[in-house]
Amino acid sequence: MNKTKSILGGIALSAAAALTLSGCAGGTGGAGGAGGSDAKSIEIAVFNGWDEGIAASYLWQSILEEKGYDVKLTFADVAPVYQGLARGDFDLVLDTWLPTTHADYMERYGDKVDDLGAWNDDARLTVAVNADAPIDSLDQLAAASDQFGGRIVGIEPGSGLMRITGDDVVPGYGLEGMELVESSTPAMLAELKKATDARQNIAVTLWRPHWAYNAFPVKDLADPKGLLGDAESIHSVAASSFAKDHPEVHGWISNFTMPTDTLASLENAMFNEYSGDDYAPVIKKWIAENQEWVDSLTS
Repeated sequence: MNKTKSILGGIALSAAAALTLSGCAGGTGGAGGAGGSDAKSIEIAVFNGWDEGIAASYLWQSILEEKGYDVKLTFADVAPVYQGLARGDFDLVLDTWLPTTHADYMERYGDKVDDLGAWNDDARLTVAVNADAPIDSLDQLAAASDQFGGRIVGIEPGSGLMRITGDDVVPGYGLEGMELVESSTPAMLAELKKATDARQNIAVTLWRPHWAYNAFPVKDLADPKGLLGDAESIHSVAASSFAKDHPEVHGWISNFTMPTDTLASLENAMFNEYSGDDYAPVIKKWIAENQEWVDSLTS
């Protein structure tokens, strides 16, 4: 498969998730939440642009549908997702980063939702640059600002990554002279591809695990002050009624763990190697190649 086509396909699919499939928390709501009636219907909220959550959500949609559930994925920005979970409009989200990135939302809504625990313990926020950039650390970025166009290309403004970068990293490393560009994940990835293809310097907000590390020649800038935080855990968070409405699935998700190399394999298959607009055959093929592990999730 043509590499450029595959990369653009991944970007386009992420964009489609963010722009054409987006939902809002004020909709009709998940059937398993408040006001729902069908115990086999589940609505999973998915953060726009957060590809590890998109991958995990499509995986669980496929697994649960094989078990007879009707699963709807609704894409939305971070704040409406937590508001919707607290109201019972959504049943589940699989992409809460703790203890740092989404701490504000859990502090606000934590007593109204159910934290089902972490499924990955190796998530990290980063500021990444092209692999051949002339710097290796965030404490070198201010002096090299002109070489990066005076910009750090960011993602969605409501994300924890943008808050931490703006509130902590920028003042902590004297980057006030640089523009932190509020963008979207697909737009950031498009700029990253354009710059690396042209062998130009670029600085972007990014995170691990992410398929971009396999697709583009990039490196993380060292964070000697630790302002981006240590490794975080990715948690599943449900509506407070989820355990009662869907006890079987509640148990499966509570016990769900996914090693980073397994997640990277799934992301690579969906967003890097694939150039179509329908994830179903990709997920089906990936599950078949990892059948024993997938079966263990519901054993």
